[in-house]
Amino acid sequence: MQQPPEEFIKWYQSLKVVKANNGPANGSIATALVVLNRLITDYNLNFSAHIADGGMQIKGASGAAVASILKAFGEERPFAKEGGRTNRGGPAEVKALLEMLKELNLEDKDKEERNEYLYFMQSFLVDRVKDFHNRQKIKLTFNPSHSTWHVIHSLLQTAVAEGKAGFIAQHLVGAKLQLRFPNINVSNESASTADMQTQRPGDFLIGHTAFHITVAPMPAVYEKCKHNISQGLKPFLLVPDNKLIGTRQNAEQVSEQQIAVESIESFVSENIDEISDFNKDNLTNSFKKLITIYNHRVDEVETDKSLMIELPSNLLQF
Repeated sequence: MQQPPEEFIKWYQSLKVVKANNGPANGSIATALVVLNRLITDYNLNFSAHIADGGMQIKGASGAAVASILKAFGEERPFAKEGGRTNRGGPAEVKALLEMLKELNLEDKDKEERNEYLYFMQSFLVDRVKDFHNRQKIKLTFNPSHSTWHVIHSLLQTAVAEGKAGFIAQHLVGAKLQLRFPNINVSNESASTADMQTQRPGDFLIGHTAFHITVAPMPAVYEKCKHNISQGLKPFLLVPDNKLIGTRQNAEQVSEQQIAVESIESFVSENIDEISDFNKDNLTNSFKKLITIYNHRVDEVETDKSLMIELPSNLLQF
């Protein structure tokens, strides 16, 4: 046997597809790897044996546990830092996995043969992890005859189509701030890290200004802005151009004339043009620096390397 049984493939295909992954959530794969690994030493298909106290998390699921399993298969790239502990669908998915295993009647086989089945199930999931890491980077089209605003706008549109807009918007602004203020420490957090987890006043704090970047401005972001004001900070809200008018209207209703609102496209592109002295040749070099800084920042804090931007050939030559 070189492949997992069809029943397992059907279970995998039943998992909810995450648009940004073009497949199941990382946590779904992580929890399955942990459970299969436990079954190798203790073949207990009772659901309760795999659920931690409280019934909301999979027992033994952690980033370290998943990393250890992956390493045994020769895969050492970072994957699922939480190990599936925060995957809300994890318990239901594991329950379905255990029900599927019951249908296979593997308990009737000797341990060596049974573990061979489990090994190939794990191997299949490890291959999906490799697929995750090997996905293509975001494509950037750089036409020097187009406005800088249009290039940034097109990049964000590509990010929206791939379900990665929030991540890319935050890191793009971070890269722009680092390029513009090379002598200031511009914080770098995963775009999935909530402000309250780190006690941050916003996505970035430069001087007395708290920057908030969002592609879908909801009431919570205006509350954060109000809190900034109460703390003596100036909130700066950045949104996609197509959300700009509505966001400005809402910001005025929340706190009149105290919340700066600008489009991500304008905020990034205007600085790039200014840094380049509005010179075409300088612009190309500045754009390359922006993307290089962006990729470095993403590589530092994100496990999903497909969030990185592939430099087009006409930028690589500079």
